[in-house]
Amino acid sequence: MKDIVYSTASELARAIQAKELSSEDAVDAHLKRIAEVNPKLNAVVWQEDGYLTRQAARAADTELMHGQVRGPLHGVPITIKDAFEAKGQVSTGGTKGRAKFVATKDATIVARLKAAGAIILGRTNTPEGSFSVECANLVYGQTNNPWDVNRTPGGSSGGEASIIAAGGSPLGIGSDAGGSIRWPAHCTGIVGMKPTTGRVPRTGHWPAFGGLFAHITQPGPMARSVEDVALCLNIISGMDWVDPTTVPMPLRDYKQVKLKSLRVAFHTDNGIMAADPEVADVVRDAAKRLEEVAKSVEEARPTGIEMATQLHMALTGADGGAGIEAVLREAGTTQFAPGLGKRLELAKKGPPATSAQLLQTMVKWEDYRSKLLSFMDKHDVILCPPNVHVASLHNHGSDRFPGAYSYTHAFNHSGWPGIVIPARISSKEGMPIGVQVVARPWREDLALAVAAYLEQAYGPFPHPKL
Repeated sequence: MKDIVYSTASELARAIQAKELSSEDAVDAHLKRIAEVNPKLNAVVWQEDGYLTRQAARAADTELMHGQVRGPLHGVPITIKDAFEAKGQVSTGGTKGRAKFVATKDATIVARLKAAGAIILGRTNTPEGSFSVECANLVYGQTNNPWDVNRTPGGSSGGEASIIAAGGSPLGIGSDAGGSIRWPAHCTGIVGMKPTTGRVPRTGHWPAFGGLFAHITQPGPMARSVEDVALCLNIISGMDWVDPTTVPMPLRDYKQVKLKSLRVAFHTDNGIMAADPEVADVVRDAAKRLEEVAKSVEEARPTGIEMATQLHMALTGADGGAGIEAVLREAGTTQFAPGLGKRLELAKKGPPATSAQLLQTMVKWEDYRSKLLSFMDKHDVILCPPNVHVASLHNHGSDRFPGAYSYTHAFNHSGWPGIVIPARISSKEGMPIGVQVVARPWREDLALAVAAYLEQAYGPFPHPKL
């Protein structure tokens, strides 16, 4: 087969189960790749002992010799964001108070991936508490973008995006409360999906993202192909009878979607901040490509989407940052990373909302969701930018916050599924540019089908040259 470290998880799984490749060879190749690139990236911040990892791979190969297949990821190496707890692993969540915290059980989706046969290579960096658009903390430091180490890989799932793009892992999991999967995917040229709110359990994620955050946060898959994202989503979805936000909604097969039935809308200006010219051009190009296969394609944006930034700030800053401070205090953290300090400073600009003001914000949120939902009565899919710009230089990710990030915030607050795929390399800055595909609630299959079509139309995306 082709270069192991740039094979997709699905390709590795097929080769391992066909005995064309051993799990041990797959694991060994990725461990060597991590050792090669991680000093430049600082993406993998905790690794399982190499002997134990190879031992797990040998066990997977032995099971195959006896006709035993654990699941669709049997013997496939993966990584996980350091926000998800995994039994026996140091699980910091990027904060100093948890620098030596060892989890006693697996997060639900970690357990599901293990049960599917995956072998965890290591844990990837995240900003403190996953509360930043860049990826740095006081425990492990800063993670770099493999396309340009002077730039961020995005946040909060930036470590995951960085190592996947660099060939150190074929598949991983992130979490998204405002773009934390989709923004890093756009920054690094990989595929990342935020499912519908309630599709995937958050149990075992730190912080727990309860209260208002429960209704905008979702774990999701990150990989280098749409096929891998769909495969992973099938594994991690479904109720666990612990997370009360999950819903027992069937997950449809994206391969059964008839593109010719789809009504597509696209926009490059959401009324908050227009996308930079090259980013906007990618979205228009994607829309043009879909004209050949979709029922209709029109330039239109949902009424009310221009409320996204105001709503995001009102909801996440309603308590004046007290919730974030309480979570970190409970973890034993007394010193915050600079990125989180900026976030808290922004949250504290005004006094905390009164109960009446919070109630009014909740009403506005409901009105926002209603307006967007009405738009989807006449459309099935929306194409739009993942962000206004390409990956920013380190320590500049907040320069255009929050407007630049409103293209992802918008669909956390609607709760809809969104996937970002790489489309082009910027001629101006040499960085990846992605396109975001958003679908109706619970119709991940529609977003995946459109993303898969575009992925094929674009052809293989280049790899960063480290």
